[in-house]
Amino acid sequence: MNDKQANNPLHGVTLEKIVTSLVEHYGWEALGQRIDIRCFNSDPSVKSSLKFLRKTPWAREKVEALYISMQNSVWMKK
Repeated sequence: MNDKQANNPLHGVTLEKIVTSLVEHYGWEALGQRIDIRCFNSDPSVKSSLKFLRKTPWAREKVEALYISMQNSVWMKK
């Protein structure tokens, strides 16, 4: 099981950390353009986004994929 988690880039990262990092990196407007969901485009907040993403697996998958992509591009620049 440890081998599986060692290869998981989201292991130990909370959904709140993911959303906060994406907002800090892209901002709400650009984030809403990349992932077109209402919680990012209409009166966005971390709290409302977390509530929606916890109930909506397809949206959470998109957010997690964007976070991984963002992390990979940040690591590539270092």
